[in-house]
Amino acid sequence: MRRLTISSWGPLKNPQKILPNVRHISPLSQKTRGVNRIDHRQLSNSSRRQSDPHSGSSLNFKKYTLPHNFKVKELNLPAKMSDDKKGPEPPRKRLAYIALGSNMGDRIGWIEKACAEMDKRGIKVKRTSSLWETEPMYVLEQDRFVNGACEVETTLEPLELLNALQAIENSLGRKKIIDKGPRNIDLDILLYDNIKFSHERLTIPHIGIPEREFVLKPLTELIPTAPINPDKPWTLTSDLLDALPPSPSPITTMTPLSSNHPPIQALNPSRKTHVMGILNMTPDSFSDGGVNSPESSTLRQTISHFLSSGATMIDVGGQSTAPGAPEVSVEEELGRVLPAIRLIRSDFAEQPVLISVDTYRASVAEAAVAAGADIVNDVSGGSMDPDMLPTVARLGTTICLMHMRGTPATMNSLAEYPESEGGLIGGIAKELVARVAAAEAAGIRRWRIVLDPGLGFAKVGPQNVDVLRHLEELRQWPGLQGLPWLVGSSRKSFIGRVTGVPTPKERIWGTAATVAAAVQGGADVVRVHDVKEMAQVVAMADAIWRY
Repeated sequence: MRRLTISSWGPLKNPQKILPNVRHISPLSQKTRGVNRIDHRQLSNSSRRQSDPHSGSSLNFKKYTLPHNFKVKELNLPAKMSDDKKGPEPPRKRLAYIALGSNMGDRIGWIEKACAEMDKRGIKVKRTSSLWETEPMYVLEQDRFVNGACEVETTLEPLELLNALQAIENSLGRKKIIDKGPRNIDLDILLYDNIKFSHERLTIPHIGIPEREFVLKPLTELIPTAPINPDKPWTLTSDLLDALPPSPSPITTMTPLSSNHPPIQALNPSRKTHVMGILNMTPDSFSDGGVNSPESSTLRQTISHFLSSGATMIDVGGQSTAPGAPEVSVEEELGRVLPAIRLIRSDFAEQPVLISVDTYRASVAEAAVAAGADIVNDVSGGSMDPDMLPTVARLGTTICLMHMRGTPATMNSLAEYPESEGGLIGGIAKELVARVAAAEAAGIRRWRIVLDPGLGFAKVGPQNVDVLRHLEELRQWPGLQGLPWLVGSSRKSFIGRVTGVPTPKERIWGTAATVAAAVQGGADVVRVHDVKEMAQVVAMADAIWRY
């Protein structure tokens, strides 16, 4: 039986009209005037239906109002009232947006450690923005910052969340020297569940949002059409960003590739294009199958030639994705790629080269990263192995998500892109947006994603030329902005059809034209077989378009 104690300055003449669902009201002490005792036995089904459906309670304070001369002194009820006695409700999950910043040491590394700590402490990082390199604000005599934002799910109340974030900062060794000065890690609550909150330690929304580009850029990536201030719901995040004056130093996104190499700055107009050499360890690749193998005497020579000719990345593959190529076992694929990766890391350790592994299998990706690979290059965009995206998230490596439909065996039959669904470019863009969302849902940070339009994969003939022609449109597509792009056109059949060159190895000149077009369209990485020749093309294209 539930108990409710009420004190009054006069008698309660008809308590059931005021509190119809209360089963028992106990008498107060003898000193209290106007004592009333009401004993309601079993509630009827109809009275239960009158209870608040949202609280699970048979008492609805929103529906009934006590007279002015009554007040509740003691409410002796469980947190959640229900006839089935299920117990208290679980803590409510809230969405919050956290600003991330660092300008000391391994800036990206500190931010990634902070995100990992949030996850460990039950503050679930659901999505992240890109990372942006920005000039310092307020205190100008300090190094440039890396800034970002993340969307988190938490059961903590605002001050509890603030305490948790400050504990993470302390655990990572943050020491505040001067206000708004250098710091290895900075975590600020920007928004919390669309509420306003004011306390001497915390104000929500964060008071600095409207004036700070380094906050609005990443926040707009996450919630471009969300109102910042609950009192002004017509003012959206993107509106505040648009209202800022032009920045004297345009900021750019940063995509880390490894701790030993500078990140890709996809929005920096003077960035250099990476040349990725294709190292196929397969007997059946469409243009160079059988040239390299773990036992081949030419493997070391090929690697040495790539490095001396200007390759900044080497893409190691052990499974052909050419149409009709047989699928090999995991063991066989590992037996092909791991020796090559280990050879690069051991015999060419002094060479500043990045290694990517070309695979759609999670187990191969994990073993390759353990052997020394920096990047996972998945032609399926993480769709052919359900473990791929969670594995890459756990490893914390960068992944290249390529656009493809079906499998290598079926992709050429899936090359229709109806205009009613956005046509070729719209279809590619929308499907890549979905792959990015899947990667983020699996825990991959947005700043760890590279995109590939997938030339030759579920695209036939002139469609590939159209993709090259509209690469800039893909780069600017909502949901894909700020991400780096890899383009792999080397020796592909559409080049042979245009140039009339049937032999893949002889398509150097046609490949050169596509590489130049890719650079002009904004590619950050070009994947090529003929490294020496294409490195020269890239150098010239960069001189023309990247300055």
